[in-house]
Amino acid sequence: MGGNSTELQKILPALEKVVPVLAPGRHKGQAGKIAVIGGCREYTGAPYFAAISALKMGADLAHVFCTSGAATVIKSYSPELIVHPVLHESYDVGEIGEEEISGLKDKVLAEVGKWLQRFDCIVIGPGLGRDPILLDCVAAIIEEAKFKNIPLVLDGDGLFLVTNQPELIIGYPLAILTPNVMEHKRLVAKIVGERDQNVPQNPEVSNEDLPGQLQDLAKRMEGVTILQKGKTDYISDGKTVLSSDYYGSPRRCGGQGDVLSGSTAVFVSWAKEYFSNENAAGKKEVEERVSNNPTMVGALAGSLLCRKSAANAFAQHKRATTTTNIIEYLGHSMDELFPLPQ
Repeated sequence: MGGNSTELQKILPALEKVVPVLAPGRHKGQAGKIAVIGGCREYTGAPYFAAISALKMGADLAHVFCTSGAATVIKSYSPELIVHPVLHESYDVGEIGEEEISGLKDKVLAEVGKWLQRFDCIVIGPGLGRDPILLDCVAAIIEEAKFKNIPLVLDGDGLFLVTNQPELIIGYPLAILTPNVMEHKRLVAKIVGERDQNVPQNPEVSNEDLPGQLQDLAKRMEGVTILQKGKTDYISDGKTVLSSDYYGSPRRCGGQGDVLSGSTAVFVSWAKEYFSNENAAGKKEVEERVSNNPTMVGALAGSLLCRKSAANAFAQHKRATTTTNIIEYLGHSMDELFPLPQ
């Protein structure tokens, strides 16, 4: 899948079916409640980009769980976001022992845990950083989210965490990983190279057979969906491979991956809700033209929207295009891809 307009004309009507209608009788929250776990002293832009993207393309509510050093900055970017300064990093707590770290982790999990059941999808990683105490806390949050059967989108330092601790995510069918080329190579080295004695320690990633290698990686991760970002985005859950090379922009400004993770989270939440409805219209069409897996449907729709928004922003701003420009075009691009009924 990918490449020509005829194919696109087939998949867009199918994807449109999972997009909820806007109707007077709906209430706040029904179009999606998204959480972003990320944001530390050094990185405040990425969680903002992911959360505001979720709102700009149609979610009702977006929360950010971050460290206290990031919270005020993120709040200052937009009053639209609900910001929780509940995460901790070594800089905040100084040198503490294992017992204190365990108590801190329990405290963070209690603070975040009381919100988890409200969310339709959680984005983990934008601006998270690699502080060991912070990563330990987030690992516990992942386990709790899995227990509650909440879809997860992992990007940035969330990918760093699960690459080093793949047991956190292997076998969880509601997880989407969104690696770029280098992150994909590290995943292959960890999952394939270290776990298969018949494969070299650092196996090469073949650009010629990237879809096949991606499918093998997803299969080894037992149902996790992987959206490998690049000139062409490839998506696989180990069963099939979808590709998305429509639209796009030659600009490679930082932050586009955060737009993708936030947008994908919303689409996954919509797709999960759609497939859970036994009476959903057009379900067979969605399954035949795209997939019967909500994470595959959400990942493809997120890729298409991000690429369309980037193309629209580049048409206007050319070399000056930034991620903020791309976010500004999310609503317009949604209406181009999935127009509201007249």
